[in-house]
Amino acid sequence: MARDTKRSINELLVNLFNQVMDLEGKAVITPQFGDITNNDMHIIEAIGIEEPRNMSVIAHKLSVTVGTLTTNMNGLEKKGYIMRQRSQEDKRVVYVLLTEKGKKAFYHHRDFHKKMIKAIVKDLSEEEMEILYRCLQNLNHFLEPEGTT
Repeated sequence: MARDTKRSINELLVNLFNQVMDLEGKAVITPQFGDITNNDMHIIEAIGIEEPRNMSVIAHKLSVTVGTLTTNMNGLEKKGYIMRQRSQEDKRVVYVLLTEKGKKAFYHHRDFHKKMIKAIVKDLSEEEMEILYRCLQNLNHFLEPEGTT
């Protein structure tokens, strides 16, 4: 691959990252959800709407410490996006669940991502989507902590 093409790919990735973060912030943090940050929205996404998750699972999914996550959870709880619930089997375990307000935020954020993916793949064939998927897997592997060494 030519040096200029590699440089162009790098510039495109940097530009895309910045644009996605900026657009996501504008699209997701609307007046309805103006009391939270884009980071809070990603925490809400990590909590999810399936079964309740404990703090360790959520922290691992976000690659942060439980202590860091606790600070954010306190704010989300005060604002009415999440609630904590002790396990009936083991009282030491605390589960985090989304409230109705939190679920609305979750779906709002998910819709943004659905629109983004639709825009990315709209003109791609199945084969091209497979190639894109493999490229993104390679990038994801590189970005994982052990992938950068």
